[in-house]
Amino acid sequence: MKAVQLTAIRRLEIAELPKPQIENDDDVLVRVKVVGVCGSDVHYYTQGRIGTNKVQFPYRIGHECSGIVEQIGNNVTRVKVGDEVTVNPAQNCGRCEQCKMGRENTCRNLKFLGTPGEGAGCLCEYIVMNERSLFNVSGKMNLEIAALCEPFTIGLYAVQQAGVKNGNTAAIFGAGPLGLSCMVAAKAAGAQRIYITEKIPARIKAAKEHGAVWAGNPDEQDVIEGISKHEPNGVDVALECAGQQSTIDQAVRVLRPGGILAIVGIPEFDKFSFTAETVRRKEITLLNIRRQNRCDEKAIKLITSGLAKIDFMLTHKFPLARTADAFELVEAYRDGVIKAVIKL
Repeated sequence: MKAVQLTAIRRLEIAELPKPQIENDDDVLVRVKVVGVCGSDVHYYTQGRIGTNKVQFPYRIGHECSGIVEQIGNNVTRVKVGDEVTVNPAQNCGRCEQCKMGRENTCRNLKFLGTPGEGAGCLCEYIVMNERSLFNVSGKMNLEIAALCEPFTIGLYAVQQAGVKNGNTAAIFGAGPLGLSCMVAAKAAGAQRIYITEKIPARIKAAKEHGAVWAGNPDEQDVIEGISKHEPNGVDVALECAGQQSTIDQAVRVLRPGGILAIVGIPEFDKFSFTAETVRRKEITLLNIRRQNRCDEKAIKLITSGLAKIDFMLTHKFPLARTADAFELVEAYRDGVIKAVIKL
């Protein structure tokens, strides 16, 4: 099968690799049709690591995908051959104490697509997944939108964990796919007013058109003042989706006393900090978001019902042969890109 491998920093090459085979009775062979380019993939592309997860070249990245079921194991009941599916890239063990606590996203033995030390990615023609990771979307949405389900589940999980409810106010820092997913999920949860910050004009425009009552560029204006003018008492929830110290600081400042700060973005640095007095005096609750947990079916229902519209995020499409171009585009934030996908 054809696959794209990361062979060095900023070097992606097409290789011919063996087609994977079903080994277990609950395995499913999926022909991959669409792969999303995620910010975490770009971290591996530009730095070869995220935290302690370091790439050993050559390595296949990619974890957001959809496809068509081509073969199933003897005990598979969730899907059948020919089904169109969205893929949850996480495969948990179901045995450790985290899984038994219902925390599959922090499974001690988690295998996640495109994560060094856990599993190769989906930038290839075929993958084998446990049936629990597959969700049938036949007749519900096209495969391009199905590939966006995985990043949307993270925004949905973040909003859920932060307890956003009807009538709340929320500030979101960063309007990439993750921040916009949080915005769409917060809107679906009933947030009354959503504020968003972003440096890229096309993303600011998208945020204003699809849910934010206000959006500002921190390079051009004082976003604290901009949000505080509308919310002088502070917002209920802040979702940090840029992975920057500056946005964490801004989030703390715009929160009301007793507010909740959810850190959703992945920082490229090893440590972030808080102004202790501010966080203490405001009694801010800090949440860290680790991917998502049990949000796949809810995300599919929200999308198919029309309560969560995510198609506006899909801005660029590339064939497999131009995967490197897609990564360069996303890494440089060129051409108004929000979400780029690879079509096989």
